[in-house]
Amino acid sequence: MPAITNHMPTAELQALDAAHHMHPFTTNNELAERGARVITRAEGVYLTDSEGNEILDGMAGLWCVNIGYGRTEMADVAARQMMELPYYNTFFMTTHVPAIALAQEITKLAPEGLNHVFFASSGSEANDTNIRMVRTYWAEKGHPEKTHIISRKNAYHGSSVGSGSLGGMSYMHAQGGMPIPGIHHINQPDWWGEGGEMTPEEFGIARARELEEKILELGEEKVAAFIAEPVQGAGGVIVPPDSYWPEIQRICDKYNILLIADEVICGFGRTGNWFGSQTMGLRPHIMTIAKGLSSGYQPIGGSIVCDEVAEVIGAAEFNHGYTYSGHPVAAAVAMENLRILQEENVLDHVRTVAAPALKTALESLTGHPLVGDLAIEGMMASLPLTPHKESRAKFATDKGTVGYICRERCFANNLVMRHVGDRMIVSPPLIITPEEIDVLITRARRALNETHAELKNQGLLQPAS
Repeated sequence: MPAITNHMPTAELQALDAAHHMHPFTTNNELAERGARVITRAEGVYLTDSEGNEILDGMAGLWCVNIGYGRTEMADVAARQMMELPYYNTFFMTTHVPAIALAQEITKLAPEGLNHVFFASSGSEANDTNIRMVRTYWAEKGHPEKTHIISRKNAYHGSSVGSGSLGGMSYMHAQGGMPIPGIHHINQPDWWGEGGEMTPEEFGIARARELEEKILELGEEKVAAFIAEPVQGAGGVIVPPDSYWPEIQRICDKYNILLIADEVICGFGRTGNWFGSQTMGLRPHIMTIAKGLSSGYQPIGGSIVCDEVAEVIGAAEFNHGYTYSGHPVAAAVAMENLRILQEENVLDHVRTVAAPALKTALESLTGHPLVGDLAIEGMMASLPLTPHKESRAKFATDKGTVGYICRERCFANNLVMRHVGDRMIVSPPLIITPEEIDVLITRARRALNETHAELKNQGLLQPAS
């Protein structure tokens, strides 16, 4: 790997960061005291920090660097596009070649009938678009009362006021006046954490039927849409029981409500197909995209829209959009990302090499005394931590305490693994090799062992009563 670019000493960089940079989802005063980790370069599946540590990125950035780091082709495409057309908007009856080409390519990959793209710069923006789009759709159809949108508790759909309201994370709703009116939440399909004595199949049906109950409670004539991730990502890689999605699809069809599949994490190969909707057998009217669309090399997102919704929206002026909708540099980079994914057969690598290797490797950790189970779909997985496997017990200490300790031990062992509550999450670049997966598992096992020892020392191995 090439040498680190010269930079100021780490302590000076940390001091400047603390003085001027406000971090997302962070208690910034606490971070200022300990100092942020400074990442200086990346290649393949590895990051390098300002101290020269080589860190395996088990989270692909934020679930997004599907093709891995350091692809010079992406930089070359960005530079060419900047020289040719660095920016122009798509307002005022104007378009440009990168946006045209990318919209066409996305719809080639999307499920049948999803032939239109409304661009944004992130998943948060795209889900804000979806709120306005489904409400506008029903208003134009003569049903302005159909404004209510149903989502799930513990779902993540972004952090703007609109998209954060769609999400179902209570700690986010505690700040900033969320959720906005007309957004409702039903329980998530988390059998491990909430299934009790039910079988996974029974639990999946029961949780799906909460959607029907909520529709009837609100009134069928008032419900516009249901939004959900095929697999909940930031909520802890919640893979629903097999019985869940067929019942959700039946209910959406029965009550004639739009189904929005949030594919921000699942899309572009993460589950082994182009979209998680294909993996789960869904027929969405709208799919939210971002992250893997450009592998994180440029900020871009959007909504892939079915013909029916696009036709209705297209018959009137849709008073919505963003300065950077379809930004030419971002669109060109996303096109190059899609070329790499296709020409290098990355999805085949996921299906036949990486996902099977990751599953086998993670299964080897389920014998660890802290690991209760493995939830996995393609290249996203979670390991729920527990003091007592047989009862799927939670820890007596505050939720997330154990997960945080384990995350810190992962970082200390040069591995990025995230914790969601007391679940450890892994979602590496799709191009990871079996040999690199072995490194990931070796470091994860060491972190688990160190976590277990620390929990013993602190007396934290007690189950909740």
